Amino acid sequence: MPSLRMSANIFWQDCPIGKLDRQKLLNQKGCVVWITGLSGSGKSTLACTVGRDLHSRGKLSYILDGDNLRHGLNKDLGFKAEDRAENIRRVGEVAKLFADAGLICITSLISPYRRDREACRALFSDASFIEIFMNMPLELCEARDPKGLYKLARAGVIKGFTGIDDPYEPPLDSEIEIGLKDGICPPPSEMAGVVVSYLEENGFLHE
Repeated sequence: MPSLRMSANIFWQDCPIGKLDRQKLLNQKGCVVWITGLSGSGKSTLACTVGRDLHSRGKLSYILDGDNLRHGLNKDLGFKAEDRAENIRRVGEVAKLFADAGLICITSLISPYRRDREACRALFSDASFIEIFMNMPLELCEARDPKGLYKLARAGVIKGFTGIDDPYEPPLDSEIEIGLKDGICPPPSEMAGVVVSYLEENGFLHE
């Protein structure tokens, strides 16, 4: 008897209202803004600032924050390599649904492994996957240490912490890279302006 867990006997169900219809209704184009970088690099701050700026323009967005998702959708996952991969796979699939709904989906995750981010990019057939690399030096992120995680990692309390005893693989060809300017981190409003300008220039803020 076939296992009920197997997904062999399933079929895609088309609906009369599609992505283009939803985009027309919202007067915007669905996409995924994937923010990656070390812990403490400013991913969540950027995501929230971009979301606020889009809201002020009357554009509908939704933020998928890595920590928030581990309270629900991904609460069964740890931080081993295979769990990290599954964490990113799930977020990619959810982000794809949001983009299909016509929303601008903003993800904020360390997503340390290049292959996992590229697997998410491969879910999108057009240029609607926008990778943003928060290229902030480890020294800055560790000095910020907003959640006290670097201190715990240095003390050996947390094992496999990205940037300390687990690798971070930076993007090779991200759409946007944000780093220090003259040794100083740009203010959130300036960084968000770069992202929103990219969305505007590439046609995502109108149907």
